[in-house]
Amino acid sequence: MTNDRRRMGGPQLRSGPMITSAALVGAGALLAFAGFAVGGSHFIAAIRRWVAEMEVPPSELARLRWAQARAAAAAGAEAWQKAPANQQAGGL
Repeated sequence: MTNDRRRMGGPQLRSGPMITSAALVGAGALLAFAGFAVGGSHFIAAIRRWVAEMEVPPSELARLRWAQARAAAAAGAEAWQKAPANQQAGGL
């Protein structure tokens, strides 16, 4: 009876290995966070240097590309609306 009662109580865990594993997981997490911090700061610094060396800032370049896209869309819409009447629909 005592053996059956002991088995139904769940696994018997010793605290020593559990504390050691928790400490190792915590240390590994701290090392991982430190690695991410060092790598991330280097990555951000490299991107800032790259942007500073650009002739045209990214915001200006985006504004220029947006203006080009709007002009192309307007030209396409105008060409679509002013298609010659003698062309068949859908044909080239």
